[in-house]
Amino acid sequence: MDVMFKTEEAIFNLRVAGIWIEDGYVLIHRAINDKVWSLPGGRVELTEESHESLKREFIEELGIEIKIDRMLWSVENFFEFNDSFIHEVGFYYLVTSNKRPSVSMNKPFHGLEGERLIYQWVPIKSLKEVELYPVFLRAKINDISDQIEHIVVKQ
Repeated sequence: MDVMFKTEEAIFNLRVAGIWIEDGYVLIHRAINDKVWSLPGGRVELTEESHESLKREFIEELGIEIKIDRMLWSVENFFEFNDSFIHEVGFYYLVTSNKRPSVSMNKPFHGLEGERLIYQWVPIKSLKEVELYPVFLRAKINDISDQIEHIVVKQ
């Protein structure tokens, strides 16, 4: 069961995301009918450690085992989506893998779940031009600190 619940006021969501960087590119994804991109990951399941959730999500969505390097950010993200107010707490991890999907950089591709999600390797230097959310990611991925940072985003 996902750590997510709805009230009359808002939706709470506990999310994990992976920052996977290869040769100056970062992997992002979006739902097929969305215009907004995010980092790959998903919801944490009840009783599951966040880093294990991230490993599970990469296996489920891409069939790839990842290695968690370290946590980069804990994020409180407040935003509206599909006419709902969302209060999301996210853990963002730097990840690597010995295996990369056999796709070309800059070309969209689908994962194991079919056409539901589109993935793409995007040059880090062009992230400011991408509709990537939360917005802080567009700059922070290019300037990763050695320390874990707590970030609050109110859009």
